[in-house]
Order: sequence, then C-alpha cells, then structure tokens
Amino acid sequence: MKRAQQILHNTFGYEAFRPPQDEIIETVINGGDALVLMPTGGGKSLCYQIPALVRAGCGVVISPLIALMQNQVDALQQVGVKAAYLNSTQNFSESQAVEAALVAGELDLLYIAPERLNQSRMLSLLQRSPIALFAIDEAHCVSQWGHDFRADYLQLSVLHEGFPEIPRIALTATADERTRNEIITRLDLSEARQFIAGFDRPNIRYRIALKHNAKQQLLRFLKEEHDQDAGIIYCLSRRKTEDISAWLQGHGFNALPYHAGLDVELRSEHQSRFLREEGVIIVATIAFGMGIDKPDVRFVAHLDLPKTVESYYQETGRAGRDGDAANAWMIYGLQDVIKLRQMMAGSDGSEEHKRAEQHRLNAMLGLCEITSCRRQTLLSYFGDTLPAPCGNCDTCLEPVDTWDGTEAARMALSVAYRTGQRFGVNHLIDVLRGGETSKIFACDHHKLPTYGIGKALDKNQWSSVFRQLVARGYLSVDMERFGALRLEETCRPLLRGEQTIELRRDSKRSSAKQQTKTSLPVDIDVELWEALRNCRREFADDQGVPPYVVFHDRTLQEMCASIPNSLDELAEISGIGERKLNKYGPAFLEVISRHLNP
Repeated sequence: MKRAQQILHNTFGYEAFRPPQDEIIETVINGGDALVLMPTGGGKSLCYQIPALVRAGCGVVISPLIALMQNQVDALQQVGVKAAYLNSTQNFSESQAVEAALVAGELDLLYIAPERLNQSRMLSLLQRSPIALFAIDEAHCVSQWGHDFRADYLQLSVLHEGFPEIPRIALTATADERTRNEIITRLDLSEARQFIAGFDRPNIRYRIALKHNAKQQLLRFLKEEHDQDAGIIYCLSRRKTEDISAWLQGHGFNALPYHAGLDVELRSEHQSRFLREEGVIIVATIAFGMGIDKPDVRFVAHLDLPKTVESYYQETGRAGRDGDAANAWMIYGLQDVIKLRQMMAGSDGSEEHKRAEQHRLNAMLGLCEITSCRRQTLLSYFGDTLPAPCGNCDTCLEPVDTWDGTEAARMALSVAYRTGQRFGVNHLIDVLRGGETSKIFACDHHKLPTYGIGKALDKNQWSSVFRQLVARGYLSVDMERFGALRLEETCRPLLRGEQTIELRRDSKRSSAKQQTKTSLPVDIDVELWEALRNCRREFADDQGVPPYVVFHDRTLQEMCASIPNSLDELAEISGIGERKLNKYGPAFLEVISRHLNP
C-alpha cells in the first residue's frame, strides 16, 4: 500500500484515497477478487488502475464501449501510464504492435471489449502474457434484467476458468440486490469481497415535474439555469432526439443528436465534440453515456420517463462528476407510462422478464409520485439509507401540496369497473364529466351511475388522479386493449371505504428555481481563470483530447486561489502528478506570471 500511495500522489496528483478505495486496492493488490459498487464520480477507475501499476504484469480492462477506450487511454498516457487498447478501429499493424507490447510485458493497462476477449486468439494471447489483474467495468451489463445488457458479458466466467490465479475486480455504479446477485453468479465471484459505497450524490439536485409543453418547459429550464452549460438530454425515440436537437439549435444552443441509428462516424464525431468542446448539449437515447468521463456536465434532463430506477440513477449520475452543483431534471406524463408498457408488452422477453420489468417501472413511477424526499426513496431502492430528508430535491425545497383524493379515486376506480375495464383514460374522464361524445352514446355509458358525477374536477385534474392511481398500483394499463385501465387487487380496501388516499395537487409550474451554472468563488480573479482556461484549451486542441484531460476545473481554481510561483508550489495542487507537472507546469506558471506582471 505504500507503493499504491506513492502512485496516487506522484502519478495521479491526489493526496489521499477516498474510503473504501484503499481497502479495495489492497484486496486486489494481494490477489483477492472484488465486487465494487460505487457511485459515478466516486473514483472507481483508480480501484483497478493503481493495483495494475503495483502488481507485476498488465491490467486487462474489459470495457463495453469502443468509442470511449481512446479517451480513457489518452487520459492515462497524459499521466505517464503505459496504456493501450485493442479494438476494431485499429488496422492490422497497429493491433500487432499492441499485442507485441502486451506479450513483452511493456504495458501497464490494456482496454478490450468483451466481444474480443471471447475470441480464442485473444485468450491465447493473454495466456502468453504477464497479467496483473482483470477489471470488468460496467459489470451490470451482465444482468439480463438491465437496460445495458450485453450478451458477451455472459461469457466472462472464462476469466475465472482460464486464469484462476489472476485477481478479478468487477465494477459498476448501478445494481440493485437482484443485479448484484446475478453479477456474482455469472462471473463466478462468490468468493469476492463486496464493497458497496454509499449511492448518494449530494451535489445533484433531483427535480421531477409533469409534462405539459415539453419543448417550452425544456427551453425555460435551459435559458434560466444552463444557458452556456454542457449537458445531456435523454429521449425515448431516435426521431425525438433529432427533432429536439434541431429545435434547440434554432434557439441558439449547441445541441447534437446521438442514437444507435446514426452513422458510426457521425456518432463518434458528436461524442468527441461533447467531450472536447465546452457548452455542448447531447440529445440522446440510452445509447449514449455509459462510461462517459466528462466531469463538468452540469445537467441531465429526461424528456421521457426512464424504464427503471437503475437507468434513471445511472443516467442522472453523469451530471456533476466534478462534485460541483448539478441538476437532474425530468418531466413525464401518463402517456410515457402507456408507451413504455406498450414496448414491454411487445418485447420478446419471457413472462418472468416482463413481470420484473413491470415491477421496475412501477418503482420508477413511485419515485415520480412520491410526496416525501426523493433522495431518500432513490437510495432506499438500492438498499442505502439517508437518515434525514436531503434538502436538495424538489420535494424538500418545495413541499408537495396534497389533497384528500379518496372520493375522487373511488369515482375513478368505479368508472373503470362499470365500463368493463375496456377503455382508456380519456374516455373515462369524458364519462365522469358528463361528456356527449359519440362513443359514450354508442356504448350507453350515459346510462351508468358514474356518468357526470365528476364535473367538479376538470380534465387535467382527472388526468392527475388516474395517473397517480396507475403509479401507485391501484390501476394497471392493459396494452392488449390499447391502453385500457383495469383494476388491481390492491384497490379493494379503497373501494370498500377501508382506506383513504392523499394525492399530489399538480401545478403547471413549480416556483422553485435554482441557478446551478458553474460559478467561481467570489475571491477568484476571473481574468486569471480565463487565461488559465485558454492555456488548457491550447494544450487540449494540440493533442486532440478534452480539456479536462489536461487539468480539471477544480485544479485551475486551486491555481487561481493559491497563485503558485514555482513548480514545487504547483505540485501541491490536487490533480497534478509528476508527469503533468513537468509537461504543463512551466506554461501555466508563465500564464500566472504574465497575469501578475503585465
């Protein structure tokens, strides 16, 4: 561990490990296996990078996305680590050079995709090479219950079988108990030590609102809070990503679409621009984001409801990796629920899989409709606890206004039952409000005792009642009948008068506003800050890497605060290891000197 501490300081420029990094690193250095659950931005990468540098041989990292390997390798090479990757973007001679370096023991870390690892030629190559460890990144991809499932991850038990003496470390930021158990089973990690760090990301503000006019709600959010910031906007469909990105471009935002249907080169270009330029917004499907290591993403917005709490947590976790304030903002409506349930009903999964997906969607709806602290509910889903409300989510900052919805709920349940549980929400609302549509008269629904009994509530209020009853499991959506609402067993006590229900009182716009733009401490010289950023940008452009690979914003802020005038003083700043000190130090000291002595 003494050597590990030296590497942490000299190579990566940090003074101390964050618990439980030290325990994880010691376990792997000593040859033990580990399963690591750590929130995004918690420092998972160091948990395998440092043991790979301490142990003899090369650390082999199984990473699911080819597009991100280059960025990870670039960042490691910046600090003097001998890192490389093997993937399909390389030509024959490039691959041969990397393979020769691996066999010769000249590499510290090698990144490969699971598809390549499962090739007999690759396994043979690894058998002839000195291997320090195997790291399985984004290990939740092994779970067939997850939205990031990768079939090739199911073959990774070959590591335990073919290399029984080599330690393995599986890492993820997203896994409930069921997924953790599946990772352990499928990767043969029953003997591994489990390290479950807290899931809380206190710098992220969670905000969920009803969808009224999605584009205008999004525009208002961006203009008021993130006018020049980098962020990610998630949509459910490919067409919507292109529509929203084009619309935002028309309003002056630097927005780019990203989805699996785009040309590979265009996708790669958009991802590269997002990583390397400032203020870029990516509008994407879930095809984008896994492994993204951009620290200054100030917001993640969802224009559609995610399918699961796991996917919501993982996607929102891409905001604020630098620890500064960030927003997780989402709008949703009942149509989102219907659309997702249609997708589930039409999937090729088994009935067990469909039931599990339905359960997870219900948990996601529960998070949306909760009237207490969202963070407590979110953490509880992953088995984590927060003793007191967080004070940094919308329900904490603006307590939800509720009303006694017992009688309205009974009316809603009754009209669904009396119409034969064969109709969708719009028709049921028309019946309750005494509408005179042709469908009502054709079905004789004007003769029902529930006809016209709900005129006291308007259409939006009834829509809110039905949405909340679906979210809480009193009603379900029958996709085989085009969105018909049917009663669930749980509604019996409510119908019998044995139970009451408090419902959210929806408002069209919350008054809560919070500026989360990247801001500087009041005592920092903004002119020096901009000069240092320009210096950083020049280095990044010359090398074709994102600016944060040179130095993070926080490192530049420390330079502004401490005003170092020598390499020794610069070396004391967090994030500056020996390699970066020698490579960039003189140039940044020159910028500081010119600023002080114009």
